[in-house]
Amino acid sequence: MKKVISIFLVDDDIDDQEIFVEVLSEINASIHCATAVDGEEALTILKNNLPQVPDYLFLDLNMPRMNGRQFLKTIKTIAILKSIPVVVYSTSSSLRDKEELMTLGATYFLTKHTSLNALKEELQHVLFNEFENK
Repeated sequence: MKKVISIFLVDDDIDDQEIFVEVLSEINASIHCATAVDGEEALTILKNNLPQVPDYLFLDLNMPRMNGRQFLKTIKTIAILKSIPVVVYSTSSSLRDKEELMTLGATYFLTKHTSLNALKEELQHVLFNEFENK
């Protein structure tokens, strides 16, 4: 029996959260997706659920309180969290941002799409091709 995929989305835009979760359910209704609105809330949720951790973390960059960069730096210092694949999920398409975040430990950089079909295709690629052998 195949394991249910567990995803944790950290994004302060509630509309973006809803779209992301909706697209995931179209891909596979058994995918579980938890959400947080910023890095501080995400850290609290993750620490309260230890030792259980998500299979993938999707992370927005521009958020209040603790932004995506700060959150990424922080989780890479926590032994049980540092091995979770982190996909940056941002409106930024800056090569500089991408290079910086990959250096900080991000696994993949996904620019937010305006098309639901494009987002669905990209998420399918990331979840089932990019990571399937990892």
